[in-house]
Amino acid sequence: MKKSDEKTESGKPETEAYAVPDCCRHKTKERSEKEYKDLVNRLSRIEGQVRGVRKMLDENAYCIDIITQVAAINAALNSFNKVLLTNHMETCVMDEVREGKSDKMEELIRILPKLMK
Repeated sequence: MKKSDEKTESGKPETEAYAVPDCCRHKTKERSEKEYKDLVNRLSRIEGQVRGVRKMLDENAYCIDIITQVAAINAALNSFNKVLLTNHMETCVMDEVREGKSDKMEELIRILPKLMK
């Protein structure tokens, strides 16, 4: 086990490399039951797809078949992100804009490049 002052492979101190981002530490979002169930169902399907890929590896499946399944997982994650982003914009961001604030809009602008990689 690493000590807290050791560096990770990225060169960052271990505590920094595994730290929860500020945006996830202080803020919360109450979701409707429908929104929550939709997101959880999407994640459950993705988890199943990932387990399926693991099984394919265990069974020495053909590379292209695995790559095809990984592409499907990526598409499912992108779809999850689109739903989450849309909900965020329609609720969190718009509520703040209506109040004349811009913090959440600026936060959204900072995260968009990460989604577009």
